[in-house]
Amino acid sequence: MSDAGRQRVLGLGGVFVRARDPAALAAWYREHLGFDVHDFGGAFGAIFDFAEHEPGHQIWTAFPADTSYLGEAGQPQMLNFRVADLDGLLAQLRADGVTVDDEVQRSEHGAFGWCVDGEGNRVELWQPPQAAA
Repeated sequence: MSDAGRQRVLGLGGVFVRARDPAALAAWYREHLGFDVHDFGGAFGAIFDFAEHEPGHQIWTAFPADTSYLGEAGQPQMLNFRVADLDGLLAQLRADGVTVDDEVQRSEHGAFGWCVDGEGNRVELWQPPQAAA
């Protein structure tokens, strides 16, 4: 069957995670990663528009169940966020006392770094190649 005329997903519309304390986790993302957090119905949302600031794409990838890339075995997903200045953000997070991985990977795909959020989840920070020169 041809893909012509078929409906498709346009991009990442939202990421939803379970949290022991949604308000505290929302505050962590607001303070450390600059999310514009809104309260609606007791849940929290990070509202941002990548296309407005930096056109590009989002990806979805399924990893093997035994991968260590996503963090601890009990972490079912990992959030990946675009950033403009990876080194600057990692330094800022360290200064704030956030756990930051010492490793930074740089390749033709950009620069990648990792931190741990307020509930112990591994978070990937990505500076796209055009900004990672």
